[in-house]
Amino acid sequence: MREIVFDTETTGLDPNAGHRVVEIGCVELINHMPTGETRQWYINPQRDMPEEAYNVHGLSEAFLSDKPLFSAIAQEFVDFVDGATLIAHNANFDMKFMNAELAALDRPNLPKDKVIDTIPMARKKIPGAQYSLDALCRRFQIDLSVREKHGALLDAELLAEVYLELIGGRQPGLVLASDNSAAMDDGTATQGLEAKTARSPRAHAPTADEDAAHQAFVDKISDPIWKK
Repeated sequence: MREIVFDTETTGLDPNAGHRVVEIGCVELINHMPTGETRQWYINPQRDMPEEAYNVHGLSEAFLSDKPLFSAIAQEFVDFVDGATLIAHNANFDMKFMNAELAALDRPNLPKDKVIDTIPMARKKIPGAQYSLDALCRRFQIDLSVREKHGALLDAELLAEVYLELIGGRQPGLVLASDNSAAMDDGTATQGLEAKTARSPRAHAPTADEDAAHQAFVDKISDPIWKK
C-alpha cells in the first residue's frame, strides 16, 4: 500500500481570492513505513507575498522569483502521487489549493476518495485534545526543535510521524519483545527475575479450623467413591 503524506505553503487562505501555492512537500510511505523518498517543490506564484503569509513560512517574493511556475512541476507532482492515498492535516485546505492550481492548467482534480485527513483521525483517537500539528507532535513526543517556521516538506515529515502514531504506531513507554531481549542481554531482566523469586514462599497448609470444617463436610457425604 502506497501513501503520500503532503503539505503545502501558500500566499494566503483562499485560492478564489487569487492566492497561490508556493511550496509542496511530499513523503512516501509503503505499508505505513517511510521509504526515504521525498519531494519538495518551491513555486513562483507570480504575485506578491502578503506579510501575514511570509510570517508563517518565511518564503519571500524575492526568494521565489527564480523558482519554476506550477505549470513546470505539475506533471512531476501528478506522477509522484499517482495511485497513492494522500495524507494531509486539514486536507480541505491543501486540496482546494492543489485542485485550483490543477484546474488552471485544465488538469483533473486530485481524487477525493483517496484523501485521508489526520484531524478527524486525531479527534476520534484523542477526544478533547488540541489538534494542531505542533500540539500532536508534542503529545507524541516528536522532536520540533528543527522547526522555526512552517515548511511544506518539514511539516509533511512531521505529519508522517504523527500519522503513524494515530494508526497505532509505537507509543512512548511501550516495551516490545526486542526490548526485552536487549534487557536479557545486559542482565537486567535476569536480575529482575531473581528479585521476584527470592521472596519467602507463601504458606499453603490449612489451619486447624479449616481442616475441621473440611472433615465435617466430608462426613456428610454418603458412600463416597474414594471409600469403594
